[in-house]
Amino acid sequence: MANPPRTTLTVLALGLALLCAAAGPAAAQNCGCQPTDCCSKFGYCGLGDPYCGDGCQSGPCYSGGGGGGGGGGDVGSIVTDDFFNGIVSQAGGFYTRDAFLNAVGAYPDFATGGSSDDSKREIAAFFAHAAHETGHFCYISEVNKDNDYCDTTNTQWPCAAGQKYYGRGPLQISWNYNYGPAGQAIGFDGLGNPDAVAQDATIAFKAALWFWMNNVHNVMPQGFGATIMAINGALECNGNNQAEMNDRVANYQQYCQQLGVDPGSNLTC
Repeated sequence: MANPPRTTLTVLALGLALLCAAAGPAAAQNCGCQPTDCCSKFGYCGLGDPYCGDGCQSGPCYSGGGGGGGGGGDVGSIVTDDFFNGIVSQAGGFYTRDAFLNAVGAYPDFATGGSSDDSKREIAAFFAHAAHETGHFCYISEVNKDNDYCDTTNTQWPCAAGQKYYGRGPLQISWNYNYGPAGQAIGFDGLGNPDAVAQDATIAFKAALWFWMNNVHNVMPQGFGATIMAINGALECNGNNQAEMNDRVANYQQYCQQLGVDPGSNLTC
């Protein structure tokens, strides 16, 4: 076959170059992803490290969006596959690292604001409590579902007919006065459909992080014992149930060791 004229090749090459130059930035700047997906640094939509990790431009980025760095990105580098899977290895597969990191993208202040060691301690504390509450992530919902956990005196977040607000998710969020505002903040009907926390792993982790950021995050500088007090102090602190308290502390110390950080002082309550 005859070779095309050199001028034709030149025009084709120039046209392709201009087309790529025009398309590249447009794809990177206007992913058009669904709200639940991340726009990767290369302009593609999806979930997981390749999309929500380093360079993520928009969506539930691990760093909160805008091209990497920041707290969520640091959380992703600390909560490695090995660390996460080592905790959930005997569970049924509902809880995943991607779901956790997607949820962290909605709470960029989680495990940030201090030193690297502070971040590691907060991550160790979160997983210590979650592992205790769920039997190392084997349970999604509370085993005993007889109690409806409905506080009828709370008129701001009234219980929905037929619904029960027993523990669900990594921190076993309970009570109507937690499900209502958690759902409002996250974007699901917490009062009318509390089961959403047990049906979607990202919602489950977001609900846990909502509770954590509103009740636990600010007491982290006081030591791990303060986090036990914030989560279940009435039942476990001051000698009420030392075995349960000690289990949480043992988890925390183990995860701190795995992350290479000193657990600090004031571990008990």
